[in-house]
Amino acid sequence: MSKYQTRADLQILVEMIKPNSRVLDIGCGDGELLKLLTHNKNIDARGVELDQANVNRCVAEGLSVMQGNADTDLVNYPDEAFDYVILSKTIQATHRPDLVIEQMLRIGKHAIVSFHNFGHWRVIKSLAFKSQMPVTKKLTYSWYETPNIHFCTIKDLANLCESLNIEVTQKVILNQFGQKSHVSNWPTLVNLFGDQAIFLLKKK
Repeated sequence: MSKYQTRADLQILVEMIKPNSRVLDIGCGDGELLKLLTHNKNIDARGVELDQANVNRCVAEGLSVMQGNADTDLVNYPDEAFDYVILSKTIQATHRPDLVIEQMLRIGKHAIVSFHNFGHWRVIKSLAFKSQMPVTKKLTYSWYETPNIHFCTIKDLANLCESLNIEVTQKVILNQFGQKSHVSNWPTLVNLFGDQAIFLLKKK
């Protein structure tokens, strides 16, 4: 089974993006999403990555990736330079998620944010019954070594978007098995059973 098949979130991200678009992937890691976009939809895909080793790997594979920081370097891009700006499983590691999202929607016509839901029942169970920060398959770091500094729930991000006057044009919720959830119309259930969320955003 290929990585593309096992990463349901990446497949959804690819489906959200129209062919022939200009895309910036912030925190692109080893470039897996960039490769999918470039090979499948004839997209001008570029990346920004903090880790220099990952940047080197991406460049060695012919990907257009620069070393950069989401918190400080997005200001250097001109307005509406991209059709889509993606922040995949990275928002929790930014210092000011609100400012990062605003910059994303300044330099891109659309923004896509995917993140793990800290309101999932397994996380709540660990906090309630073990009295300690959870370590799971998705949240693999202990509290003292984690690069994640701003955990949020699905409701938290929805509320943030509302306060910033940002419209959530599409919301995809995945359960713990990577399958699309069917509880999207029930906010409490979404926060309890949604393991991961993907928001497609634009300015109102």
